[in-house]
Amino acid sequence: MQTWGSHGDIRPFLALAEGLQAAGNDVHLVITCVDSGAYESVTSANGVKISVVASPVLTPEQQETVGRTAYAIRNPMTQMATILRLCLDPVEDAMFDAARRLCAESDVLIGHYFMHPLQTAAEAAGRPYVSVLLSHAAIPSDFDHPLTGSRAGKYIHRVLWWLTRTLLNRTLKHYPDRLRSRLGLPPVRDVVTQVWLSHHLTLAAVSATICRAHPDWPQSVRVCGFLDTPNLAMEGDIPPGLAGFLAAGDAPVYMTFGSWMPRDPTGQTKALRLLTDAARQAGCRSIIQAPSAAACGFQSDGDILYIAAAPHHAIFPHCHAVVHHGGAGTTQSVMRAGKPSVVVANISEQEHWGRELRRLGIAGRPARRRNVTAPALASRLRRVLASPEMAARAADIAGAMKHEHGVDAAVALVTQAFADQDVTVA
Repeated sequence: MQTWGSHGDIRPFLALAEGLQAAGNDVHLVITCVDSGAYESVTSANGVKISVVASPVLTPEQQETVGRTAYAIRNPMTQMATILRLCLDPVEDAMFDAARRLCAESDVLIGHYFMHPLQTAAEAAGRPYVSVLLSHAAIPSDFDHPLTGSRAGKYIHRVLWWLTRTLLNRTLKHYPDRLRSRLGLPPVRDVVTQVWLSHHLTLAAVSATICRAHPDWPQSVRVCGFLDTPNLAMEGDIPPGLAGFLAAGDAPVYMTFGSWMPRDPTGQTKALRLLTDAARQAGCRSIIQAPSAAACGFQSDGDILYIAAAPHHAIFPHCHAVVHHGGAGTTQSVMRAGKPSVVVANISEQEHWGRELRRLGIAGRPARRRNVTAPALASRLRRVLASPEMAARAADIAGAMKHEHGVDAAVALVTQAFADQDVTVA
């Protein structure tokens, strides 16, 4: 198995790797983390072999440059190209070398849908490849498109997907084609259907509550559900003082930008000022997550508690609502906790998750990080807090998600797909 990205791109693969290992497979997971070296110390409860390659990709200063640059770009394709140029280009060859080593030792390869180095290496080695999609927005359909949902007709969706795939190929196709030429493979015709989707098995690792399979999806695409894992040691425990803060008043709002929270003092101070002012203007008690709030001049009081990190699965259920960046993992963690959201998106993928939460009736209109103000964020927050219907809908969705077991479903689908083979998964 191989993945690349931030915590939200790695945690699902750790969960699936543990599940496959517990089911009797020998699993080797290779991780490339963009923004943290913490995975060097991660160990497996079930004996998964974990290797870390070229991590972190970026220094803290480079991370801030990427974040500031990305959320200032309006065109989603330009935004994607910029992120990949800064975060993937420097480590693409190292990931490709690791992918080829995995293919030499394994019978089945499983990769993050952006992991074209592994898909290319697997095809060249004649090994079956499983793609894991962390967002259903990447699956073309005449019944849906991320920009319209199901509101438009088939013709409009078909045209939009043609345009989307044309632009995606223009932006991304040179990545797999460069590696394929090194192995004597022909260029791909379409990145979405030949790289992101696998004809062997594509796992849509999204809750069935938010993702429904469409009748024109390829048979190899299966919705397995959210791939979650028990709390990792690196995520920490409940911080001291949190229990007292929770007991001292009304349920607070949790506020986090996840891996998109700036690390540099200037950027982090600006983000903290935005969240702090919004919380005070909305008149709600809040927990604000930031790595260095005290160093940026922010001190906790009876209404606002600043924490460096906390396990979301333990804290979210105690909150009234969650303000977050709209990452796939955070979004579904909030859903599982049964809480409404206020999404402040940095990039187009996060805007998609914000629109999906709004469609489900558990969030208002998402904001954009590049131009949101504290008064505007406070206004969105007040509307969510004043909506008992939204809270009830979020609780209903959480009840439905309790019956979903994404890792078990994914393991069963992989096992079924390769039941007639004595496989080693990597």
